[in-house]
Formats: sequence, C-alpha cells, structure tokens
Amino acid sequence: MNPVLPSIMIILCAIAGAIAFFFLKKNNHPQNEQLSQQQITANEFVNVKDIFDRFLYTRDGQIIVYIKINPISIDLFSDNEKELICKVLTAELSSIQKPFKFLAVSRPVDITPLVNEYTSILSETTDQKQKELLRNEIMEISNFATSGEVIERNFFIMLWDKYREGIEPELIKECKEMILKFESANIRCDIIKEQEIVRLCNLVNNPAYTCL
Repeated sequence: MNPVLPSIMIILCAIAGAIAFFFLKKNNHPQNEQLSQQQITANEFVNVKDIFDRFLYTRDGQIIVYIKINPISIDLFSDNEKELICKVLTAELSSIQKPFKFLAVSRPVDITPLVNEYTSILSETTDQKQKELLRNEIMEISNFATSGEVIERNFFIMLWDKYREGIEPELIKECKEMILKFESANIRCDIIKEQEIVRLCNLVNNPAYTCL
C-alpha cells in the first residue's frame, strides 16, 4: 500500500469537514438573525416600559391614560333620545383639538358574581327541586363562559402625550375634560388604574388571554 495515500485521505477529510462546517454556519446564520429580529419586533410591538397608578409609560417616551366608557342599553331609549345622544356627542367631541384613539375590545363575560349568588342559594335551600334547577343553571352558565360564546364589548378612549416631568396632572386634567363631554350625554366614564390597564394590554396584545 502506498504510504502517501493515508495522508492524502486525512487531508481530504479535513477539507471536507471544514467545507461542511462553513455551509452549516452559513445556513444557520439567517435563522439566528430572523429569530433576533422577531424578538426585537415583539418588544417594539408591546412597547410597555412601566404601568403605575393611572399611567402607562412606553419605551419610546410616551405616557398614556385610558378612559373606560361605561355601557348603556340603547334598547331602552326612543329614536328621538338616540338621536339626541348622537347630536350631543358629535357637538362635544368635535371641539377636541388633540388626537385620541377609540378602542373596542371583546372579553368573556364575568360570571363569577352570578355563580356565587346561585351557589349561596344552593347551600341554603332544602328544596330538592330548587337544588337541581340551580345546579343545572350553574353548569349551563359555566359552559357558556368556557365556550367563549358569551362575550361583552368594552370601550375605551386613549389619550397620550410625550413624557416630561410633571406631565401627569395635565394629562389627568385632559381626561376629566373628556369625561365631562360624555357625561353631558349621560354616559358615565372612569379613568382605569393599574390592574385594568394590564388587563386591557393583554386583551389587545394577546387574543388568547381571558380575564374572568
């Protein structure tokens, strides 16, 4: 056997290994870049730096406050009353010079108070027929809630400004002025706080989130 042959084979194997390593590294690099880009995009999308009291602070230097519009039952109003509400709101909101956002998000209906009430009645009653009806009702309500068929629409007004020291009282003042505009049409509103802001962020950014 030629003594040079084993040396040539070793050299060829080393060259082949180096080429394979080069191509594997080259193929994996775009994947890593894509993953990093996805992580950056996700962080930019959420854009939340801190949530404190009634304020959300963003990574790009904004401060945000959310006003929750309490629902009203339109079915209880006559056509003339509905028209009056529309006219009042149109007149009030048309005077606003600063931009704002209107948010409408869906969430499962909170059945906890109703279930607690039925459970309390169930524990106190001695009527077997009533117990059976209550158990069936609790099961039916729970099934509706878990199926996602029963949802409620929540409406919010979002006001924001560039953050600077001492901006918080000014932003709250703007929110109160906005609330007065809705209250002129007998629609109650509230400035939401930390826990509700977190829930709203989850509802907007994570559709799978349920906050019962």
